[in-house]
Amino acid sequence: MSVLIAVAALPCGLLIGLLLGALGGGGSVLAVPALVYLLGQSPHEATAGALVVVTVGAVTGLVCHARAGRVRWAAGTAFGALGTAGSYLGSRWSAALDPTVLMAAFAGLMLVVAAMLLLRGRRAPRAADGARPTPTPTPTRTRTRPARVAATASAVGLLTGFFGVGGGFVVVPALTLVLGLEMPVAIGTSLLVILINSLTALGTRAGTGTLDWPLLAGFAACAAVGSNLGNRLTARLHPQALTTAFAGLVTVLAVAMAAVALPHLWAP
Repeated sequence: MSVLIAVAALPCGLLIGLLLGALGGGGSVLAVPALVYLLGQSPHEATAGALVVVTVGAVTGLVCHARAGRVRWAAGTAFGALGTAGSYLGSRWSAALDPTVLMAAFAGLMLVVAAMLLLRGRRAPRAADGARPTPTPTPTRTRTRPARVAATASAVGLLTGFFGVGGGFVVVPALTLVLGLEMPVAIGTSLLVILINSLTALGTRAGTGTLDWPLLAGFAACAAVGSNLGNRLTARLHPQALTTAFAGLVTVLAVAMAAVALPHLWAP
């Protein structure tokens, strides 16, 4: 690993960890384009390597949130376990997909992430301005919809395995709406779900290719530091401003990735 690549990995890892710790997800979507376009990885190497970064960042953030009592272990473990099958299938499908198609699909995923983050950011100020809060779903209501919980968990696992992302942008609203968790608790618990899905996907990809472990170790270490900082800054940063800025960055990256990938898809 060259010094130039190592220097490029530092700010990328810090930013991803910061967003993962502060928002409970979404930051990991930057890992794949950073590994491909800045650090020279192939798309398949990047989606596998991103899982290492996501796993380390999730562990660091999970420890911080657990100390603050913002993790529901039973609910997170059950939700993560339900997504393991999807994570396994996603990993298998991703390994068999053409790299150009994989990057084009990833660009589409990033646009979805940006839209969901903006939607979440618009809802937050309404609650803060004194609007009548949406009634929290009761545990009884959650138990009557096991199919909905299983489907959501499987979709999250599929995203994690296929794209090498944590899927927190789906997990956090799912834990809030489906399981009735409050937002701070949903953010902390989402990291447990991300950890379970990421470990499953890593286990599925084991032995399918080589990874640049020195590069990933440095990248993941920076993500761990950033995740710790993001958790500490959660109460000090304005969530809407952070979410909006991040959504804008993701949109720009998605358009750039699509501009690179799509012409190759249509080329004879």
